Amino acid sequence: MSVKELFIDPITRIEGHLALRALVDVNTRKPTDVWVFATMFRGFEVFLRGRPPEDAIHITSRICGVCGASHANAAMHAVDMAYGVAPEPLGVTLRNMAFAMTDHIYDHPLILNMLGGPDYSEAVVKKLTPKVWADAQRVDAPRRDIHGFAKIADIMKALNPIEGKLWQLTVKYQRIAREAGVLIYGRHSHPSTIIPGGISTDLSNAEHLLVGYTYRLVKLTAWAKFLYAVWQDLVWFYEEHENYRDQGTTYRKHNMVSSGIFDDPEEYSALDGSPEDFYKNVDRAAAKRVVKPGAFVNGELVTRSYKEINVSIMEYVGASFYEDWAGKFPLYTESDSEGSKLLWGRQDPAYHPWNKVTIPKLSAKDWNGKYNWAATVRFVWKDGTVVPFEVGPIARLVVTAYQPSDFGAGNGVLRVTLPRSGGAEDLPPAVTEEMTLEWKAPAYSTTLQRVLARAFNVAIDVAAAWKNLRAAIELVRAGRTKTSRPWNPPARRTFGVGFTEAPRGTVRHWVVQEGGRIVNYQIHAPTTGNVSPKDRWGMSPFEQSVANSVITEETGPEHWEGLDFVRAIRSFDPCLACAVHIEIGDMKTVKKLIYR
Repeated sequence: MSVKELFIDPITRIEGHLALRALVDVNTRKPTDVWVFATMFRGFEVFLRGRPPEDAIHITSRICGVCGASHANAAMHAVDMAYGVAPEPLGVTLRNMAFAMTDHIYDHPLILNMLGGPDYSEAVVKKLTPKVWADAQRVDAPRRDIHGFAKIADIMKALNPIEGKLWQLTVKYQRIAREAGVLIYGRHSHPSTIIPGGISTDLSNAEHLLVGYTYRLVKLTAWAKFLYAVWQDLVWFYEEHENYRDQGTTYRKHNMVSSGIFDDPEEYSALDGSPEDFYKNVDRAAAKRVVKPGAFVNGELVTRSYKEINVSIMEYVGASFYEDWAGKFPLYTESDSEGSKLLWGRQDPAYHPWNKVTIPKLSAKDWNGKYNWAATVRFVWKDGTVVPFEVGPIARLVVTAYQPSDFGAGNGVLRVTLPRSGGAEDLPPAVTEEMTLEWKAPAYSTTLQRVLARAFNVAIDVAAAWKNLRAAIELVRAGRTKTSRPWNPPARRTFGVGFTEAPRGTVRHWVVQEGGRIVNYQIHAPTTGNVSPKDRWGMSPFEQSVANSVITEETGPEHWEGLDFVRAIRSFDPCLACAVHIEIGDMKTVKKLIYR
């Protein structure tokens, strides 16, 4: 067997620094082994200790310059719980309205068209897969009457960086989404108005705020219809080609987690009380989220419970540049406030994030040992099953599709009806009409299906924005204009866990506080688990997706650039930001790929 090494460092057009090493069988064009690894260290958990918990909202937003509000919101939920305080209903709707815009409706199109999109552009496809480009020039786009692109090749041309129409439209519409969110957040990407138990937005002119938000949401509604039609056609085209349908498969049976997102104003507001009561009732509130919480293990939706997801998350560092803390520090807790054992008593509770201590420990890179700055995150179920798991748009849509929601009966199909939407003069007239969009949960996650799920997710987020805007208008009309409740840090030790969804997937924050000071804090960005190093329970999603990709480049091995591998990785939209960059080991030649 002839084997070629592909080493790509850095993978471009992502947030942060990520590298890939693959050993590829030249005959089958498939990897025989894969390593995908974060090349940087984040120290946020270390320097949060000793600070007031409310500071975590604003400090952790600096983890990412794109989806900072996602971390701010996860910290907000964790501190809400640790303090036992929840906003007034209008505060919940304003939180939802801003979050839908600044991270989600803003970020998904950027990922689709400007970061991942060039992988499907004329510039790349014509160069690396000319036969696919020739087909694209011949094939009619099925939804051309909606999006206006006659041929698939026209979509590919529109994805060319800088000069392409889709690239240029994305620059415009992501700005409109940020403007809408900043009306509430004050700024982006580090919101200044989020506080425990509410939001500090100035509502002295609430009508002006709501009108400005509505004006932008109308335009973005047309944009969501347009985007989904474009990516439906591009995904359809590639899935009709040999070798592409199953590219980047993670697990043939779903292993996925979603926290859900967009709280119900009345249900979340009702959580106000003690930290213990907040935790006791959090499942009831989480079940009313627009996008639902839940976890799949080996193809089965095993739970819809926020609390059960919390006690099931394990993190350890066997293949990571950290020191194992188990047995070196006393446990903060062995169970949650209701007595449920962390990790169900099946694993050492020291490896639950409430007890984890971040201790970076630099060492030489070892492909059979420690090679990653990301820790290993796994899901532990009641029966003792331990699995790696995927998060992201496809995970939250699959979890929502298999339970009743605003978008379906739980049969695996989601439908969203978006209203008439004028004001988008640079989009085709068809997208200004009312339109019902549909998405069917795939049997498993692939590169193309992850991309399609992201496009549909924009429509879900727009629908959630409309729902919360209507709720805000009714609350203002009814004179219920209070947004926040005061908070007081409990003197005793309390615990909080904040789950929400970034565009890239589930964000999880854990806080232990005592007397208004952080005793311990832990953070899982979506990419923490997706890029986890391999272990005895298997590969994590990034490595699995590369392992299940075939090189389709129409050149000899000496010219391979790894297009299919980086397509698989970019379909997750990795985020490895805010770090000290460290290179370890002997110098070597690194091929940096920047597709033009």
